[in-house]
Order: sequence, then C-alpha cells, then structure tokens
Amino acid sequence: MVARWLAGLRARGLCQWSLRSCGPFSGPPPLGLGGQRPRVSARTTATLSVQPAGRSLCDEPLRIAARGLAPEQPVTLRAALRDEKGARFRAHARYRADAAGRLDLERAPALGGSFAGLEPMGLLWAMRPDRPFWRLLKRDVRTPLVVELELLAGHEPEREREPEAERGALLARAVHERHFLPPGVRRAAVRAGRVRGALFLPPGPGPFPGIVDLFGVGGGLLEYRASLLAGKGFAVMALAYYNYDDLPKDTTVFHLEYFEEAVNYLLNHPQVKGPGVGLLGLSKGGELALAMASFLKGISAAVIINGSVAAVGGNICYKDESVPPVTSTRNRVKMTEDGIMDVVDALNSPLEGPDQKSFIPVERSDTAFLFLVGEDDHNWKSEFYANEASKRLEAHGKKKPQIICYPETGHYIEVPYIPLCKAGLHSLVGAPILFGGEPRAHAMAQVDVWKQIQAFFHKHLGGKEETIPVKL
Repeated sequence: MVARWLAGLRARGLCQWSLRSCGPFSGPPPLGLGGQRPRVSARTTATLSVQPAGRSLCDEPLRIAARGLAPEQPVTLRAALRDEKGARFRAHARYRADAAGRLDLERAPALGGSFAGLEPMGLLWAMRPDRPFWRLLKRDVRTPLVVELELLAGHEPEREREPEAERGALLARAVHERHFLPPGVRRAAVRAGRVRGALFLPPGPGPFPGIVDLFGVGGGLLEYRASLLAGKGFAVMALAYYNYDDLPKDTTVFHLEYFEEAVNYLLNHPQVKGPGVGLLGLSKGGELALAMASFLKGISAAVIINGSVAAVGGNICYKDESVPPVTSTRNRVKMTEDGIMDVVDALNSPLEGPDQKSFIPVERSDTAFLFLVGEDDHNWKSEFYANEASKRLEAHGKKKPQIICYPETGHYIEVPYIPLCKAGLHSLVGAPILFGGEPRAHAMAQVDVWKQIQAFFHKHLGGKEETIPVKL
C-alpha cells in the first residue's frame, strides 16, 4: 500500500527536492571552521569565556560571557560548528554590554538575530544548517562537535553578504568541544548472534538498570542518546535493526524475534539488573518499542517519543502473528508554501475499516508507558496515537499511561540543545517532508523531555526515584 502511495506521489512529481525556500543562510558571514578567519583586533581588551571551560557534554548548559567591552557597547555573537559530513550549522545574536562593559548571556537578552530574548543557550539550539533539509546527527560518539564562538563589535546588518567595511571588528574568539561520551562510560560493540549495536555502561561495578534505545527511519546505528544516558546511571544498548552491517536493508517486514534476542542479551548481561529492561524509542523506534512491549516478555518500562500506535510501512511479525501496515490516502498529502510535503494526514486511521488490523495490540502489555508528544508533529499524528493507546489500555483494565504533550514541538525530539530539524528528507517518502516545531519551544521541550526520561526509568527500573514537574 505504502509502495503504491509513494509511486503515485512520484508520478505526480511530489517526491522531488524543492529548494524554493532554502537559499543561503541569512545573517552574518560564516565563521572560519577551516576557511579564512578574521584576525582579532590588536586594540581590543575584550575576552570571551565559556563555562565549563574547554569542553562539556552535549546535554550540559553553557555559560557564555564577555568582559573588557566599552560601557553599553553593541556587539554581535556568532556560533558555528561542522558535523561529521562537513555541513555547517550557525547562529548569531546581537547584544549590548552593561554599564561595566560586561556581557553575560544568562542576564542579557538577545536584541535580535537568530533568536531574541533571554536565551543563554540560544546560540546552540537556534543553529541552522547551510545545507537544505539537513539534520544534525552524531554517529561517532568518541569525537566531539567543535563549536566556534566569535565576538564582533557592533550590530551586524541582516543582509546575507554585507560589504567587508560594514562588518564589525573581531574582538574575541573561543572554541568549545561538545562531547557525547561521559567520563568513565564504557562503550562495547555488540555483535551477538543476530544482534548488532553498541552497549554503554556507566562507571562502577553495577549492576545497572538496562535500556534498549531505538531510533527511526533511515536505519544504521545512532549511539549519542545511549551514550549520554549511560552517564545518568543506566546500561544502554543502542540497537540497530536495519540498514546496518549484515542486517536487512529495507523495512518491509520487522521480525520481533530479533528484538527479543536483543532484550535477552541485555537481561543476561552481568552488569544489567532485572527483572526487566526499559525501551526508549523515537518515531519508528517508538512504534517498534510499543510492539515489543505488546508481544515480548521482560520489559518493565517504555518511553515512546512521537511514536505510532499502528504499524507503518511494513509488517510487524512475531511467531505466527502479523500486524499489517496501515494504509494511506495520497490525495491528503499537502504542499506547504515553501514547496515541502506535509504528510500528517496521509495515513488512514487505525480505528476504521480494514486498517483496524494495523493497531498494535497494546492491551496485552503490562509495561509502564510514558508517551512524549510534540503537538506540532507533522510526520504523523503522535498525540492522537498516544491517546488511542491510552484508551485501549484502560479499556482492558491496564494502568493508564503517562502522556506529556509539548506545544509547538515537532517530530524529532532530540537530546538537549540539538537544533530543530523542521523539515528534512524522509527516506521512505523519498523527498523532504515537514516535521514541524518552532525553534524555541522545541528547544525547551527537549530539555524537559530529557529530565522526564531519566526520572521515569529511575522510577520503574530501580535506582533513585524522582518526579520531575513538567516545564514548558
């Protein structure tokens, strides 16, 4: 069904790249990052500092400050980094020093640029890629992302390519490394039976609560969430399930026996304590985590981030049972004013007609669930799916799951301070689609989601129990 839908889209010319809204990044000229770098003015006494000094973990907040400026001097701060494929992300903001010539981003509001207002971490979460439809991903957690910060005199014009004479003098520069492997965390490649992934263990002898971490469409192996979560006291296995090593290359069928083998591997590990493990899944990974919790044993808790309650794009099979994929209606696909596909209404309801068979039988599960939902998710109807899963569980006498909804938050809810990917290439659709979200609200949601995940797993898997109030 999905294949026919995609073929229809391509026939209508809807599965083609559209760059109408993706011209050059607007704002100040690029930082160096391997290119020509402006020299710091010899006359300046200004300094630029970042705390923690030199390096930090990706989920840690930073304190950025400048000293030695003139009283109430207007300045511009710029930040940039390159990902592992060389794509550049950058942001800028205009500020004014205080009466003592100091600037502290925890106290001084941005006066414009990539964001405005009191946003101490805005220079990171407001970054945008130079490449269209590009998502910031970190595949090698053993190396950092390097952030370059520059402090320039004056409030730079908003034109994309202002004349050299109009650019402010470079007053100070700082370089900061954002790491993904916390101190003492151990990484081990997993190649056991059919299971492929990477296991991250906290420092110390253990045993530790165990978690299986699943990402979404695109496949491969993403480890950065697992590595950071291991620093919080969990044994976390980042699990690949297609398009990696010798695993299947497509998503037509998902055999839960593979995921069962992964759960058993983790439960049998000497540094993982039972009696059950946790599941953490985003997007397709959330859908599969829901299926695992419904069919498999040994799962105590599951966090579903913008997941589907129906099988999507391929059959989910376990032993002699099969959950077929929900069908779609291609004429419900819309195009935004920028020429990007909006597929949020394309999937049919798993509550109606033959598509009822695509509803994952969550009522079989005794797992504790936490659904984390972006209310502006345009990949699919995450809030609707979470509510329907809750109704099904309650109708069968199961415990009501916890659902937390985040306004103006899109599909890809990442670890804190990772920039929003509002639109990007969807490998199943074969074209860029709208993922949704507004940068500031999405960034605030990511910080809260990260806290909620940790508190939920500590409560249901053992360890310290903590309740985190929701902060939007």
